[in-house]
Amino acid sequence: MLTHVVTAIGVLGLLTVVPGPDMAVVTRRALMAGPRDGLRTVGGVATGLLLWGALTVAGLAAVRLAASPAAYLAVKLLGAGYLVFLGAQTLWQHRRSAPAGRTDAGPAAAGSPWRTGLAGNVLNPKIAVFYTGLLPTLAPPQLPASWGMTLLVLLHTTLTLAWLSSYVLLLSKAGPVLQKPRLHRALGRTTGVALMGLGLAVATASG
Repeated sequence: MLTHVVTAIGVLGLLTVVPGPDMAVVTRRALMAGPRDGLRTVGGVATGLLLWGALTVAGLAAVRLAASPAAYLAVKLLGAGYLVFLGAQTLWQHRRSAPAGRTDAGPAAAGSPWRTGLAGNVLNPKIAVFYTGLLPTLAPPQLPASWGMTLLVLLHTTLTLAWLSSYVLLLSKAGPVLQKPRLHRALGRTTGVALMGLGLAVATASG
């Protein structure tokens, strides 16, 4: 069993650190509203993982989006649209340099960071496919299926919390440099373009 768990941690760890929509959403919030909002966004992402995990463990047929082309397409387009919206909003807010010394994001920082992270994760169809497709193959066969899946979901959520929280804290350490108007604008534009690019990638990806 220990071998299966170690293998699962390795696979989950690699999947966690690969940049994707969750990291882009967290980056946007951390840069625009500071580390506290960034960490709250991470909490929303983790909640989304727990929600997907709970639905998967419960065996709800509605979660098996890979087996339902219409449901998968609906969630995929919603998720893609949400990422494009966030990217466009970020580009709009960074259309010019922020005043020197300003660290808040004004209107762009409005709204709950927790809900931002939750929505970005829940509307990511790849999480659903991953949890219903790949995750069961990593579950230790020595445990009942529901227990094994619960263990993996908790491991994945813990790894995600640790990785994204560390990432936000790293961004905060570089805060004085990142808040320089020209660099702040460049990073904001890069994040906005990345979010829109991820949205388009999600929209055009094959199921």
